Amino acid sequence: MVSDIVNVTGENQMKFTVDQETCIGCGACEETCPEVFVVDDTSTVKLDDVPADLEASALEAEEGCPVDAISHT
Repeated sequence: MVSDIVNVTGENQMKFTVDQETCIGCGACEETCPEVFVVDDTSTVKLDDVPADLEASALEAEEGCPVDAISHT
């Protein structure tokens, strides 16, 4: 699902979130898409709006999360 948020170039952009209560900190998301995800003391999303060229990688990270802690809009 792509959000209705439109950037200045007119493209829709996805937003990703990490559920801190579900996340186990395994680092799979950061390994798959380090431009978007970072795992340290907590797992977080680096970018508010994920650029189109990183969407596929971020979606792969979401799908690869072993505990389904990542979601997007």
